[in-house]
Amino acid sequence: MNEYIYKCFDCNKTYGKDEVEKNLLYLCSTCGKVEKNQPLKGILLVEYDYDSIKKKISLESFFNYELGKFWQYSFLFPLDKSKLDSIPDKLAKITLPSNCVQKLNYEGRNFFVLNETCNPTLSFKDRASSLVALKAIEMGITKIAAASTGNAGSSLAGICARLGLESVIFVPKNIPEAKRIQIQSYGAELILVDGDYDLAFDTCIEISSQKNWYIRNTAYNPLTIEGKKSAAYDIFISTKGKMPDVVFIPTGDGVILSGFYKGLAELKKLGLIEKLPKLISVQAEGSDCFARFYIANVFEYKSANSIADSICAGAPRALYYGAEAIEKTNGSVIVVSDEEIIEAQKITAKQFGMLLEPSSAASFAAYKKFIKLNENQNETYLLLFTGNGLKDISSLSIWNDPVVPLTPSQIKDKFF
Repeated sequence: MNEYIYKCFDCNKTYGKDEVEKNLLYLCSTCGKVEKNQPLKGILLVEYDYDSIKKKISLESFFNYELGKFWQYSFLFPLDKSKLDSIPDKLAKITLPSNCVQKLNYEGRNFFVLNETCNPTLSFKDRASSLVALKAIEMGITKIAAASTGNAGSSLAGICARLGLESVIFVPKNIPEAKRIQIQSYGAELILVDGDYDLAFDTCIEISSQKNWYIRNTAYNPLTIEGKKSAAYDIFISTKGKMPDVVFIPTGDGVILSGFYKGLAELKKLGLIEKLPKLISVQAEGSDCFARFYIANVFEYKSANSIADSICAGAPRALYYGAEAIEKTNGSVIVVSDEEIIEAQKITAKQFGMLLEPSSAASFAAYKKFIKLNENQNETYLLLFTGNGLKDISSLSIWNDPVVPLTPSQIKDKFF
């Protein structure tokens, strides 16, 4: 049996796994708070016996684990290995692609990307949804709810469909049409909330708690941060331990940033890496809470609006843990405009053949800004491409002109 505890990020209170999982406890019972338009307080983090694990693994043995199959090293996830062994057919349905880290070149400089656009539902969110769904199966739960701007919802809906679970998804009224249709097509019950993402988040918790559904809400459920840390392990395995110096992470709620940081911190605790890469939080101008908090160290709610809907959050739920990730890695925050995001989307499509949704293109926009100011040619860079461009075709329509049908005669005139 895997041994682990839950620990409050804010007050450090610890909980046994049975206390959390059997009672569906999501936040610290002492200081946990879900308040309107506020970051979460009392986030619970999963901690393991790292000293014991360190004695049982080696650098070479870790490289033998397969990419996209985090359950193979279940001793670093809150899972019961004996129950995982009984559902190999379900595990096969949520395996991620193995070519996740790719090398690209822009204007003579090489960089790497973690390409999550080919995941089961075409986004990074599948990492968290898969872990949450596996935990639900382990606990005998058949219905999971989530609030989402689109990607987390479509991810949960798709993963639940693959694993035979039910899902209820709460989304803001301005959800991109492609993401709405994706959620519905997977068979989820879709609830369109007359308001923004922050209202959808709070409504989901209120209704789900009364109905006793398992809640996947980002940061609220500890397993969302835990699931996203698997990206750090996949990069570690893929690069044979040669981790990048700088990582660019699209940031809205801050859970990808937080989860990635947790994975890196664990690799260091286990003695598998010596230092943490710098984490660059990438934000859109219309949703720049992390940038403002980075400067003032004070949270101030401001309604978010950007073409990059996946990183739109006026009250980032994992703000405080995400801010620690930036601080502890000597990182920073880069803010990009919608115009810079669209330009980056064009370049990644036309030069790399990668169709990215705006939030992913924001990483490349920030990278372009960064290298203009950074003269260190020896640093290695990795960008997170977190979502496929087909999830939000409205942004693609901005820079692709309508096509007019031509007669055969007109076509000949065009080419001859």
